[in-house]
Amino acid sequence: MAPAVDRLGFWGKPTSTLDWCEENYVVSFYIAEFWNTVSNLIMILPPIYGALQTVKDGLEVRYVWAYLGLAAVGIGSWCFHMTLLYEMQLLDELPMIYSCCVFVYCLYECFKQENAINYFPIILLLFFSIIVSVVYLQWKEPVFHQVMYGVLVGCLVIRSVFIVTWVYPWLRALCYTSLTVFLLGFFLWNVDNIFCDSLRGARQRLPPVVGAVTQLHAWWHILTGLGSYLHILLSLQIRSTYLKYRPKVKFVCGIWPMLHIESQKTS
Repeated sequence: MAPAVDRLGFWGKPTSTLDWCEENYVVSFYIAEFWNTVSNLIMILPPIYGALQTVKDGLEVRYVWAYLGLAAVGIGSWCFHMTLLYEMQLLDELPMIYSCCVFVYCLYECFKQENAINYFPIILLLFFSIIVSVVYLQWKEPVFHQVMYGVLVGCLVIRSVFIVTWVYPWLRALCYTSLTVFLLGFFLWNVDNIFCDSLRGARQRLPPVVGAVTQLHAWWHILTGLGSYLHILLSLQIRSTYLKYRPKVKFVCGIWPMLHIESQKTS
């Protein structure tokens, strides 16, 4: 990644181990990376609404934690990109591991008795989270965090593809949409890192509003936030179908997908 523009703002000199391609303190004196910050709203507001809807439908609390975990990642990422402080970087990166562990538990325990708690995977995932946290706090190597996060995402992909291939094939569209959106975000994340100098040069020649579209790390937030949200939706639909509820996807304002339970269990 190209070095950050030498510009200081409200939060002072960055202390984080990463400084992304967006130029610092260009839009606001109070927000280091404006577009990388506000793009996190997609990971904050919809998951909170999803958690409330899950409680309203009386579904298992693990899915409330899944939604709130995604919201926590969004809040942490907001704080990180707003300040570029190391402490806020941890508030972004470590919840990525924790929330993904919740996703893994939900998906791998989807064919169990209702409200059943399997302590072995919980202990295993908790141990994994603690080890990753301790090593990362000591090592401070971002690639280590990225690899560990990738391992968890890989587990989710393998399990999801297995379920929609062999158990509920009618959910393939949702599964592959979630995966495609997430991978597109990952692709843009890499483009942003590799071609940062070119992107910054292009922004200097473009009108500000058009230049904002080239903030590919912000697109990473939007696309991976949507992909993660759709994954929770998929996991919820698998679980509620197995428990013989009647789940149905509805669109809030005709745009945003939400899972609703239409009625009580089928016989």
